Amino acid sequence: MSNQNMDKGKKRGGLTDAEFAFHNAEREKRAAELLIANNELAYQIKENGKRAAELIIANKELLFQNEEKEKRALELILANKELAFQIEEKEKRTAELLIANKELAFQNEEKEKRAAELLIANKELAFQNEEKEKRAAELLAANAELQKAKEQQKANILVLEQMMFITSHKIRQPITQIIGLSSLMDTLSDSPEQLKEMTGYIQESAHSLDNFTRELTSFIYAQEIKHKVNKQN
Repeated sequence: MSNQNMDKGKKRGGLTDAEFAFHNAEREKRAAELLIANNELAYQIKENGKRAAELIIANKELLFQNEEKEKRALELILANKELAFQIEEKEKRTAELLIANKELAFQNEEKEKRAAELLIANKELAFQNEEKEKRAAELLAANAELQKAKEQQKANILVLEQMMFITSHKIRQPITQIIGLSSLMDTLSDSPEQLKEMTGYIQESAHSLDNFTRELTSFIYAQEIKHKVNKQN
């Protein structure tokens, strides 16, 4: 066996070439998994504000570090082929790789923490959405009540207008007539026939006033019954 083959069989920092290649393959798998995770996090980044921005920056840094790590790994492979006899240099590269793996493990832990924070943020967002829906339902109910109150107000105004019409036209007219006839009676004190005629007119006006008063009372009573029915509904 040549010296080169013997050197290939030697352990590199406790790892054979096969083990080292296996670890490189595992790192590549982890890099592929990180790319998939980045794609999955892309949607979450759109839905989350500041945390999404932080994750994007963290992912860019992680990609950059992975590229740097791959460059170092390539340099380490080339150095191992070219400088198999330089064990001290190889140990330095291995130590650098161990540090990079520790850093990658730390970054994975940080990524898991970010994922947990995103889950909490999503739950909080879902709760806030439920609260907003409740507030929207309450607002709709309040608007319905307000609309109902406005309609009731319009109805009340219409009732008042009708009452004012009855008061100003139907009731006021016989009162005016009574007042006018009373004034005429003072000037007809010497004519019993005319006084009798004026008295008849006054009685007619009084009957009209009584009828209009009854009509107004019935109208008010009907409106009170209507208001109670609407309030119960």
